[in-house]
Amino acid sequence: MSEVIATYLIHDSKGDHHKKAEGIALGLTVGTWTDLPQLEKEQLKKHKGRVVSVESLPEKGETSRFFKKRTCRSLIKIAYPAENFSFDLPAILTTVFGKLSLDGEIKLVDLDFLGEVKKSFPGPRFGIGGIREKLGTYDRPLLMSIFKGVLGKDLRFHNEQLREQALGGVDLVKDDEILFDQDLTPFMERVRTGRKILDDVYGQTGHRTLYAVNLTGKTYDLMDKAEQAAEAGADALLFNVFSYGLDVLQALRENDRVQLPIMAHPAYSGAFTQSEFYGLSHSLLLGKLVRMTGADFSLFPSPYGNVALKREAALGIARNLTEEDPDWKPAFPVPSAGIHPGMVPQLYRDFGLDSIINAGGGIHGHPNGAQGGGRAFRAALQAAVQQQPLEEAARNNQDLERALQIWGGAPAGKV
Repeated sequence: MSEVIATYLIHDSKGDHHKKAEGIALGLTVGTWTDLPQLEKEQLKKHKGRVVSVESLPEKGETSRFFKKRTCRSLIKIAYPAENFSFDLPAILTTVFGKLSLDGEIKLVDLDFLGEVKKSFPGPRFGIGGIREKLGTYDRPLLMSIFKGVLGKDLRFHNEQLREQALGGVDLVKDDEILFDQDLTPFMERVRTGRKILDDVYGQTGHRTLYAVNLTGKTYDLMDKAEQAAEAGADALLFNVFSYGLDVLQALRENDRVQLPIMAHPAYSGAFTQSEFYGLSHSLLLGKLVRMTGADFSLFPSPYGNVALKREAALGIARNLTEEDPDWKPAFPVPSAGIHPGMVPQLYRDFGLDSIINAGGGIHGHPNGAQGGGRAFRAALQAAVQQQPLEEAARNNQDLERALQIWGGAPAGKV
């Protein structure tokens, strides 16, 4: 059977969630059922939504206080037949959550894709294994850094930052998501000069660094720009997927002239995920949907940084990115925002070997510059993998020692 099963978290004061579930299943498919003639029922049977389950949840006092009335909660699952939609994500999201997203306190928690509909989505081109092969690094989490303060600066400044970060031993460097194609730092010049710098650093140190250039512009220009970047030797693309749409990400992934790893940035995703009662879950939007449409990396706020997610939400994203699946390669989870070397042991415990430590200020703010910041993180990563306390590792590494003096250890984060 080919279908999509949607899981919703619903809140209302009436409490008859079986009736509500049946109303959703009918309202988003055939519209009505009991008043139809038997012949028409037979004709429409294959298009009718099906209630899979209704699970009542305990009442939460804070939820009732928020709505200023007693509020009942349930998880409901509804199956939508594949005959109802074309096999593309815009059609599927419109079917399962289009007008429903406007109808009361309801949140789309998960989507399960069954049969042929699942096989129509490509998943990552490279995935975790392919990225590790490019870098030749298999025994630790990867380290990524971010350009800082490049708006209003010229290409020389940009390139100096790239070189310093690479010399510090980072594995990936990404553009800032708000660095667009502009006169001071043109897109194609970033690609060309970045390629030369990283080849030079590799020749000097033997360490390979990949650079993700920010693919931006009007939607109908993106494919040509991506193809040009690939031809010019780009390593990877950073993409503001939620500003453009997941279907655009899939189009980039499926273009064989753009065989580049794609890094999905979470900018704008909060407009869909931040409410407990509305929108989509973090694990669905930043985990499963970006993976299935082709991202090799998904960035999201860590539980302990300056834009923190609740820990269970962040771990849910990581699970959806990395769990074994016969149809999709796993993608790298990239917990981000406010990361410094003191957080590395906690990040390693929570997200494991196949994750990426992503830092901006924690690298550039080091007293020894971006090189010192990179070295401090690499020392922290080595200590975490070897289960050595950071304070002990810092006795033999001045860069890590300075970092711990400045930032200390990991905060408690959100639970």
